[in-house]
Amino acid sequence: MDMVALEMIRQLQKIDSENEYFIFVKPDEDRCWEPSENFHLVELTGSYPVWEQIKLPKKAKELKLDVLHCTSNTAPVRNSVPLIVTLHDIIFLEKNNLMTKGFTWYQKLGNVYRRWVVPAILPKAKKVITVSNFEKDRIGRQLGLKDNQLVAVYNGVGDHFKPVREENEQRRVREKYGLPDQYIFFFGNTDPKKNTPRTLRAYVDYCRENEHPLPLVIGDYARELVENLLKEHSASDLMGQFIFPGYILNTDMPAILTMADVLLYPSLRESFGIPILEGMACETPVLTSRAASMPEVAGEAALLVDPNEQKEISDGLKRLLEDQALRADLIARGVERAREFSWRNTAKSVLELYHQLK
Repeated sequence: MDMVALEMIRQLQKIDSENEYFIFVKPDEDRCWEPSENFHLVELTGSYPVWEQIKLPKKAKELKLDVLHCTSNTAPVRNSVPLIVTLHDIIFLEKNNLMTKGFTWYQKLGNVYRRWVVPAILPKAKKVITVSNFEKDRIGRQLGLKDNQLVAVYNGVGDHFKPVREENEQRRVREKYGLPDQYIFFFGNTDPKKNTPRTLRAYVDYCRENEHPLPLVIGDYARELVENLLKEHSASDLMGQFIFPGYILNTDMPAILTMADVLLYPSLRESFGIPILEGMACETPVLTSRAASMPEVAGEAALLVDPNEQKEISDGLKRLLEDQALRADLIARGVERAREFSWRNTAKSVLELYHQLK
């Protein structure tokens, strides 16, 4: 969500010299955006609920804003400024989601906060933005929002996501993250929607069925979790097939995707799925899910599988690695598909909504 907001702000800064913007943030040493003549940085301190529910509406009123755009699902419950909310998804409202095994206590507390705030703010919002037509339909049905209040605005793919062919840069990234010459890349984490346990079991099946399986580079996932899963399935001998690069800088991600033989992204539930487009932009074949928003984003430029079927994931991975004609076709389609999504278009759509409320 932070990345979506940041990319949108950067593009608004390029296309809008007429309006004045105040960007509200918490103080942080990690500065990734610079103010300009009509874009101002406003730092507000405090814990997130205090920051959002008390300090933000007070400052918005003080500055006499025409529009307050809250970009990360929640907003002040009491607020006197016309409100736009970006509601990325309503996963946190879905049945049995709150206490699902795999969530951290931090994630559970965040869900509690969202469950309290979102139903209270949406009726007050002039516009509610979400990131796909799939999510728009779900929000409309579950929360009863009208079409004239709810708008789908697609996310984009960063301009720096493009093939990295320069040998010295590839060597630098390989050495930094301990990457082999060939590998499969998987965005895994502990969020249940990422489908990590089933995906790892499917990868184990792939390894068992192939004499020389490619290693799996798995981002944002602890080694001990993989060790435990392999032990449960009598596959501890495959531990050497897994690479754990640790935290990956976003600026290094294009090289990692370019060098990967496949991007594996078989999530159970996504409101959009930006990494699908990032892989396509880097000319990497993508395997993703025939579920939620992913077919809407991928179009006909990825291999789609049922994320609930372990064998489909395994068979799809094998097919995408072995079928050279399919790989070439999806790479070509993927490049064209990624070009259809830009942060500039996102910013233009949002700016139109701002003008509607002025």
